[in-house]
Amino acid sequence: MPFAENSGVSLYYEDTGRGEPILFLHEFAGDHRSWEGQVRYFSRTHRCIVMSSRGYPPSDVPENETDYSQDIAIADVIALLDHLDIKTAVIVGLSMGAYTALRIALSYPDRVRAVVAASGGAGSFPEHLETFRADAHSMADNMIATDSVPADGFANGPTRSQLKLKDPRGWQEFRDHLDEHSPLGSAMTLRKVQAGRPSFFDFKAEFNLLNCPVLLMVGDEDDPCLDVNLFLKRNIPRAGLAVVPKSGHLLNLEDPANFNHMLANFLTMREHVAWPARAISDTPFAGVGVRQETE
Repeated sequence: MPFAENSGVSLYYEDTGRGEPILFLHEFAGDHRSWEGQVRYFSRTHRCIVMSSRGYPPSDVPENETDYSQDIAIADVIALLDHLDIKTAVIVGLSMGAYTALRIALSYPDRVRAVVAASGGAGSFPEHLETFRADAHSMADNMIATDSVPADGFANGPTRSQLKLKDPRGWQEFRDHLDEHSPLGSAMTLRKVQAGRPSFFDFKAEFNLLNCPVLLMVGDEDDPCLDVNLFLKRNIPRAGLAVVPKSGHLLNLEDPANFNHMLANFLTMREHVAWPARAISDTPFAGVGVRQETE
């Protein structure tokens, strides 16, 4: 089995295909297997890399909570790119992976060709932040106490039930994979990565300066992420926003064909004038016409 290493922690990955590299980063309730529908499609024309984050077997599951944080998650991705001798890559992330992808674009802009951030931003909206953190700590404590991952609770949640309605077989696979996760690794990830990370709103000034092409995707029934993605769209100059109707959090699983189509279109458009930086005018505009000054 192939592994990269960062600070003594082994990170499992799979490397398929040839061409421009695309690195896929999974969500909290996923793992490297979550991207099978994308790897099968894009590995025909691209080099596709998937990884399981630390805490997600077959990657190592460190027992010490100091071995988990958002900064460490970012460092793990850079370590994998270095291990594979990949100088720059397109980074595609879902939820937790979307957060990491955008943070990498801010911290290591020379390593990122483009970013796709799908379903990103849960917990970032200021009104939700403290509740999100409290819920994450409570759930992590319960995982440790019961030595189990609440797979049914996660899989039947209000932003994941859309997958169950659209694709019961795919939902069952998602739920079964989640049930195989390490309770310790999941708990440490909730405490230190999810609950410990800053809000996207803290990076407004940095996002304003980001020159990377970015595709934002969000489901219109993914309530914790909708407002955050509007904030990201307004503050990342080269961001485009796709709002997917009647969809929840698991966009790449709910409709793999549509997700792949949007990603493929972005990969084609990003190098051309069709994906420019947004022109922001200082002239007041309320949606009717440019305001006319009167004497």
